[in-house]
Amino acid sequence: MVSVLRLAGIVGRVGPVRGGGISLANMERAIDRAFAPRRLAAVALSVNSPGGSPVQSALIAKRIRDRAEERCVPVLAFAEDVAASGGYWLACAGDEIFANENSIVGSIGVIAAGFGFVDLIARHGIERRVHTAGARKGMLDPFRPEDPGEVDRLRAVQRDMHESFVSHVRERRGRRLGAEDEILFSGEFWSGRRAIELGLIDGLGDLRGVLRDRFGAGVRIRPVAVRRGLRRRLGLGVLDARPSIGIDTGAMGTEILAALDEWAMWKRYGL
Repeated sequence: MVSVLRLAGIVGRVGPVRGGGISLANMERAIDRAFAPRRLAAVALSVNSPGGSPVQSALIAKRIRDRAEERCVPVLAFAEDVAASGGYWLACAGDEIFANENSIVGSIGVIAAGFGFVDLIARHGIERRVHTAGARKGMLDPFRPEDPGEVDRLRAVQRDMHESFVSHVRERRGRRLGAEDEILFSGEFWSGRRAIELGLIDGLGDLRGVLRDRFGAGVRIRPVAVRRGLRRRLGLGVLDARPSIGIDTGAMGTEILAALDEWAMWKRYGL
């Protein structure tokens, strides 16, 4: 038997209302169920993610590795459309990684993106009022002009995260990596075919084909569903708990921005 765990979507919380995305909170039980069967030949990860939270990527990958070591079961990862950034972090939880020749793989880097609204509020005569205790508490406020010192501080944090990502890839891929650090860890991404040459993946193939080749045509493939809470399954979010009647335009605006951010993450890879 091979359990199949699907890791699809943005890593982390996607929007304050939907609470979607891949996180340890909503994947933990599914991970445990994937490793639960007594006669288990392997666990397969079906990864389709453009990335997201480095924290959630690390937590999920660690949980998978912990369970794999406890059960002494191999983990095979399969990239679908994209396993990039945090998606590749998740794929590296596999002992071997496979992809389609057209899959997007890599993007081993850290990015922070946002908007600046300084001119917008000035144009409409809006006065920004922020009061803090702590000199850097209000850093990177999108309603203030960008401060080079604050940007430097952000980049220092990003470097720490990048080093953590690089360490994870080196630990998991080891001598299979086949290019200089300046290439592999630049944030660039590649097709599945090129990713083999770079040592980022181990081969080309789809999940069912590889599993049948590895474990025989009669291999039992057991998908493991992610069970979300009842309110999520019914499509209920945070707003329905409020006593007021009508549309919360503030939350709606935040949801629109979250949706645009998610759309931009996928479009970065042409999807």
